[in-house]
Amino acid sequence: MSKPVVLLAEQLSPATIEALGPDFDVRTVDGTDRDALFGALSEANAVLIRSATKMDEEALSHAPNLKVIARAGVGLDNVDIKAATQAGVMVVNAPTSNIISAAELTCGHIISLARSIPAANASLAAGEWKRNSFTGTELFEKTLGVIGLGRIGALVTERMQAFGMRVVAYDPYVTVARAQQLGVELVSLEELVAQVDFLTIHMPRTPETTGMISTEQLKAMKPTAYVVNVARGGLIDEAALAAALEAGEIAGAGIDVFTQEPPVDATLTGQPSAVVTPHLGASTVEAQEKAGVSVARSVKLALEGDLVPDAVNVAGGVIDPFVRPGIDLVEKLGQVFSGISRSALTSLEIDVRGELADYDVSVYKLAALKGILTGTVSEKVSYVNAPVLAEQRGIDTRLTVEKDSPEFRNLTTLTGTLADGTVLSVAGTLAGTRMVQKLVGINGYELDAPLADHHLVILYRDRPGVVAVYAEQFGENGINIDGLQVSRGGDDEALSVVTVDKRVPESVVDAIGSAIDARVIRQIELIEA
Repeated sequence: MSKPVVLLAEQLSPATIEALGPDFDVRTVDGTDRDALFGALSEANAVLIRSATKMDEEALSHAPNLKVIARAGVGLDNVDIKAATQAGVMVVNAPTSNIISAAELTCGHIISLARSIPAANASLAAGEWKRNSFTGTELFEKTLGVIGLGRIGALVTERMQAFGMRVVAYDPYVTVARAQQLGVELVSLEELVAQVDFLTIHMPRTPETTGMISTEQLKAMKPTAYVVNVARGGLIDEAALAAALEAGEIAGAGIDVFTQEPPVDATLTGQPSAVVTPHLGASTVEAQEKAGVSVARSVKLALEGDLVPDAVNVAGGVIDPFVRPGIDLVEKLGQVFSGISRSALTSLEIDVRGELADYDVSVYKLAALKGILTGTVSEKVSYVNAPVLAEQRGIDTRLTVEKDSPEFRNLTTLTGTLADGTVLSVAGTLAGTRMVQKLVGINGYELDAPLADHHLVILYRDRPGVVAVYAEQFGENGINIDGLQVSRGGDDEALSVVTVDKRVPESVVDAIGSAIDARVIRQIELIEA
């Protein structure tokens, strides 16, 4: 079998390739060359990128086999997450890979501003000796304002407190208890900008946060204050900041990120009181290696059919090892469900019982939808786009969890209401120490049938000799019966689940149905998850 193709669209660390291991066909392409990228994507199962390669809807249209986009870094501005989700492509990043590097760069900007290090260096390099031009300020007992007390904001806080700085913060999502743990006073944004000597912002860029530091906030600051942005371009209004610097309304700025990169003009880069760097937040050997290794591991998981906890467009979260074996079972139950039903699904309930009730089994909703939709829609279905496809089709999905399970240690039941008003249910369990996948119920008929690749589900009027009739049909057509379960129900009906060694020709299925006057006969072929 050919190896899955992993495409490296930008230069990544040798440790990234090493982390992928020998099980992949690793290829390289210049991701900024769109024509070359499109050609290389045609066979790619995964693509690893940094910030220069744009994985938009057009690029995705050239990638019919793509399963995962891996961004070796934090930001995903160059990935169309909505288009990827619609296409069933998992998007992963390395959310913690650069937090130390970004925090340290922030601290570097603060120190550089306080002591005019870049300007002094440039002056001396030009042959000048102007000590009196570069009188700085101590950080000791100055006030640092941190907007956003997430991981990076907390690291900056910890490091700058070591300089004896007082820290105030604005973050509407952080509790007072958490702020107290960090030794930080929570204040409003208006209070923060009015009292700080240094301001640093660590927020995601959203419509709400774009331009959150603008003319009003800058005018409220001390003329001796400095602002720093190493997070996302656009959080600080660049035109307003340039105007404030030119007017002397603030003392200076440290900027690593810009609304457009590289900047199209010198609005900020030409400001003598600004320290500017070309988006270096993640540009350390350590951060690049962490990012590459992290996403390489995620790619391996994704291409092995596993769910990735860090995937940004999969609602699954961290999966407990005890929950994991049931994912494949639930997906196969979904395939059995769709194989039996002959009408569109309008609502679905996934009921999980037994020992699994002590765990987060939300991933089972994804597995059930993936199994059901795989056999009923034309699109490629994955854990990523299954909820989207279900929503588009008006399928209302609900997950319930219950500890009580009198007969099984674990039991998962899919119950669906179909468009014709009928209700269909299938149930399964993982049995024994080997966790054998078993089908244990269909519409109330009790079974004990190990799941295999090929089954026939037959509902008929219960009477002697029926099994002999279809067994004879199988024998005449060279089909072995690997297993047989018969369950009797009310109204003189019986349901058989026949496990066979290969696909049964439709002509044989029809002949069996006619011979025994079957009320329902369905062939179920399970696709390996």
